[in-house]
Amino acid sequence: MNLPLLLIVDDEKNTREALKKLLSSEFEVYIAAGIEEAQCYIQQQLFQVILTDLRLGSNTSGLDIVQLAISKNIHCIIMTAFGDVETAVMAMKNGAFDFVTKPLNFQKLKITLKQAISNKTNTSIPNNNMSHFQSESKVIFDENSCFKRTLEDAIKIADNNANVLLFGETGTGKEVLVRTIHRASRRKDRPLVAVHCASLSSTLLESELFGHEKGAFTGAMVRHVGRFEAAHTGTLFLDEIGEIDGNIQVKLLRFLETKTFERVGGSESLKVDIRIISATNKNLLQMTRNGIFREDLYYRLNVIELKIPPLRERREDIPLLFRYYIDFFCHENMVSRGLTILPQTIEKLKRYAWPGNIRELRNICESIVALLPKDQSEITVQDLGEKFL
Repeated sequence: MNLPLLLIVDDEKNTREALKKLLSSEFEVYIAAGIEEAQCYIQQQLFQVILTDLRLGSNTSGLDIVQLAISKNIHCIIMTAFGDVETAVMAMKNGAFDFVTKPLNFQKLKITLKQAISNKTNTSIPNNNMSHFQSESKVIFDENSCFKRTLEDAIKIADNNANVLLFGETGTGKEVLVRTIHRASRRKDRPLVAVHCASLSSTLLESELFGHEKGAFTGAMVRHVGRFEAAHTGTLFLDEIGEIDGNIQVKLLRFLETKTFERVGGSESLKVDIRIISATNKNLLQMTRNGIFREDLYYRLNVIELKIPPLRERREDIPLLFRYYIDFFCHENMVSRGLTILPQTIEKLKRYAWPGNIRELRNICESIVALLPKDQSEITVQDLGEKFL
């Protein structure tokens, strides 16, 4: 049986050698000291996932490896210092699949690597966990959640073809809301295609969105079908829309006005039927006033506006979300025991600022389930980790 291919990038020789030894039984492991060596390996092998340290000496960082991975459609996982949530969130914003904190928990690391492999996709948002996302939508939005109105508005506008602009911090659940809108619409059986605009340079993003013709630029050996064509009759999700530059803004505006576009290096006008949902964590209106984002494009994208509050502003949702993710990871890891969440644990969770929002909470729940002793039936404050003590 062929093992999945894993590339480990770390400038510390002892670390990368130790990781290779620990993971070789479940992965075919290659190791690289930096980006140049990583590039050489990527040209020779089709890796399913890359694991990289955030700090790679003075000339390179793990974020450079993330960019390299994205350009090759490989999921990338960042290793970073324990509790460094800000850096981890930045890595996720730049396109990393997930992050793991040091000192590493190898059971959790293996789980994260396997999730990256199982969720690997080419153009569409993965569907293999769709039932999970349906449940997640309910737990985030239902009951007494202050987010209930957002869901009701999303369902109300789902069958409308008007463009939607979502505002919310990183990790607040924008992708879940996009799925909810798509699956409640008449386009539900058609493609849902996502583009993370912040993770690609302007040149790569143009080609990724609109496609390119053979010979359009150096390295364009074949015609490439872009995300617009891939999303035909379905929904196109443009995440971090505030990161696109002026050239892409003009091309996107032209498409919204004419419903046509050309591939890079091509002259044929192509027409597609798509519904665009965009998302941002930036103040786009202020960006239009500052001349950074086109005002005409802003209003074209923002026909329907939905705001997603950060987790710190909906603390009543925290116990429900925490319970849901604990149960989810117990089920995923075939842990049958019921775990009691102590009242003081809930209190600590509700007092925390949650800079990484739902994504951070989910990560903590996954770590707890992985690390909790088999004979322990209660989740205590100590199980939450150092930042809660």
